[in-house]
Amino acid sequence: MRRLRARRRWVQAGDLELWQRSLGFAALGFLTLVPLLIVVSAADPASGRGFAQWLGDGLGVSVAAREDIERLFVLPGQTLRTTTAFGLAVLAVFGLSFGATVQSGYEKAWDLPPARWWARWRHVVWLAVLIGVLFLSAITPLWGASPIRGMITVLSGALFFWWSQRMLLGGRVPWGALLPGAVTTMAGLLGLRVFSRLVFSPLIASSAVAYGPIGTVLVIQSWLVGVGVVVFGGALAGRMLHEELPRVAHALRRRG
Repeated sequence: MRRLRARRRWVQAGDLELWQRSLGFAALGFLTLVPLLIVVSAADPASGRGFAQWLGDGLGVSVAAREDIERLFVLPGQTLRTTTAFGLAVLAVFGLSFGATVQSGYEKAWDLPPARWWARWRHVVWLAVLIGVLFLSAITPLWGASPIRGMITVLSGALFFWWSQRMLLGGRVPWGALLPGAVTTMAGLLGLRVFSRLVFSPLIASSAVAYGPIGTVLVIQSWLVGVGVVVFGGALAGRMLHEELPRVAHALRRRG
């Protein structure tokens, strides 16, 4: 009974912390990661898709909603012409704080102390891999109708989140304990994509008519909050599964 009460208090405190960190995730993602991805996606002249089309694919919204999103961003060629080295350096510096936010969320999920300052290099590696993965997904639309493409997307996403936890936590948690978190995170992102098509897609269209471009921005920001909830909530759920499944299996064996 004491263990159950402690678990409930831990979950309640974790829920509040989850929302706070998800809001920080959304703010940093929109202010730092989104500009970086705009530049990275514009660097592929062959596809000409740009960040707006990639974002529409990621949300899984309708064609009409994608057109509203595209009005928020400049064309890829114009992006490259207006980008400066100083702007990229500033974005990279602030982008590292995004990695620090994800790391602190993972540390909170596993009740680990903050990593030491010299471990900041992990943010650089993680951010570089994240941008590379998103760039590849932008030039190769794996969200297509092919079941094989969808399977590749799910497996690669689960591997990325599995590796992300290991990298940002500095190897303080075993690989086996991190696998449930990676699986639940990817499952949550798939559910969020279905939710986006059902809710965010018509909401973008109605908000664009009622409030103009700012309405579309608010919907995208809400989607980023949802992504933050899934990323941190997936890690938290993964820890709970890792700790509770052996107990459930042991109890079932004793009953059998």
